[in-house]
Amino acid sequence: MSHGLQIRGFDSCAGRRAEAETAVGLAAVINCRNSPLVLRLIGFLTAIAAIALLGWESTGAASGTEPRVSVIRIDGTIDPPTAGHIGRTLDQAHSDGTTLFVIQLDTPGRLLESTREIVERMLESEIPIAVYVSPAGARAASAGTFVLAAAHVAVMAPGTSVGAAAPVGSGGADLPATLSRKVSEGTQAFIRSIAQVRNRNAEALEATVSKALAYSAQEALAAGIADLLVPEMNEMLEQLHGRTVETAAGPVVISSAGGDVSRVDRTLFERALDILANPNVVLALFLLGGIAVLVEISAPGMLGPGIAGTIALALAFVGFFSLPGSWGGLLLIALALGLFYAEASAPGFSLFGAGGLVALVLGSVFLFGNTSGPSDLPEPSYMVSPIMIAAATALTAATWVLFIRFVRVEGGTSSGFQTEDQASLEGAWGVALSDLEPSGRVRVASKEWAASTDPGVSIRKGDEVRVTGVYGQVLKVERLLQKRRR
Repeated sequence: MSHGLQIRGFDSCAGRRAEAETAVGLAAVINCRNSPLVLRLIGFLTAIAAIALLGWESTGAASGTEPRVSVIRIDGTIDPPTAGHIGRTLDQAHSDGTTLFVIQLDTPGRLLESTREIVERMLESEIPIAVYVSPAGARAASAGTFVLAAAHVAVMAPGTSVGAAAPVGSGGADLPATLSRKVSEGTQAFIRSIAQVRNRNAEALEATVSKALAYSAQEALAAGIADLLVPEMNEMLEQLHGRTVETAAGPVVISSAGGDVSRVDRTLFERALDILANPNVVLALFLLGGIAVLVEISAPGMLGPGIAGTIALALAFVGFFSLPGSWGGLLLIALALGLFYAEASAPGFSLFGAGGLVALVLGSVFLFGNTSGPSDLPEPSYMVSPIMIAAATALTAATWVLFIRFVRVEGGTSSGFQTEDQASLEGAWGVALSDLEPSGRVRVASKEWAASTDPGVSIRKGDEVRVTGVYGQVLKVERLLQKRRR
């Protein structure tokens, strides 16, 4: 009898061991071997803990798929700051576990090099990217065509357009025939490769380059350039939810509906860079900074102009390196500032001043525009505005003429710009080291100075002179004998 009970018990335990794959089965085995009540209670609690753990894990897995959508807005030109903004936010999206990255696009295009950088980042993305051309009236023109084509999902709002991506020169002019064909062939190959990766209509996209064609939103959808035509962002997210796309990490199912949607704005640095990356701003900063530094050199010890000028030049270089700048143009502007300093050291409206104005105009013209070769798509060029060039030149010339006429010629007053040592020089006498007609060199207070006298007045080398005004490192003098005769 006892044997029969043991056999039945053994058989019962064996059956329970078959259930050991589950936490409850494991507890049953423990209960079989250990009949005391405490051990049975331990087995029961173990089973509950295991079930709770499985439930927590399943909940965590579900929350990991909670939609997280990041949206950035590009409503300006495609340039280095734009490429940097997209790259930074895309990196952030990867680290934040974003399930869909949306670029809301409205651009006239611009630089092909920046476009290549953006497209490369998009093709390497492991999370789905949707490019949404919106609102109505927006465009993905020129470089924007490549960005739209590189998206995992290309979406357009009604009333938008895409295309016109034929390459032109940096100033917007047509290229020479041979060069145009070379650049066009390379650009066509670029957009074909994008179309092949994203399974889009390569022929229709290539026509935007070879024939500068543009398409409305409806035409782009019919031609296989756009995937969806959606009037509003939330509706787009609903339609994309559950769609499978091929990313760099393999097929991914888009999770976009009913989740957290966050808009990522530009950082303060990126916004400042947008302002600095303007040819007119860069030219103004170069001129103001350079002139301020020249003032500090001419009147050392003032500190203010030197500090302000250094800051302005640093900001100018930040903007310069963010644009397709020309070192030749920058050198011409530096030469202009050097000639202005030479004019201040050897006063009189001479070849130095005139040469400085010519170098300033030429440097402003060639400062931007990537004149070494074509790299732009059809868009506004990065040339400095002719109005800005004319205004800067006119202001510089007017300032110089007024300085010569009212300060040097008619005497003016220099007391507001003098240090104590300079003020003490007024009335001092010295000797001309060269002929002054009207400018030259003199020795005053045991030091050699640049000097100028009134037009029409000649002072010969060796004549005694008297200082009537001090302007930085330039003295205004008169013949001492002439003063004594009065």
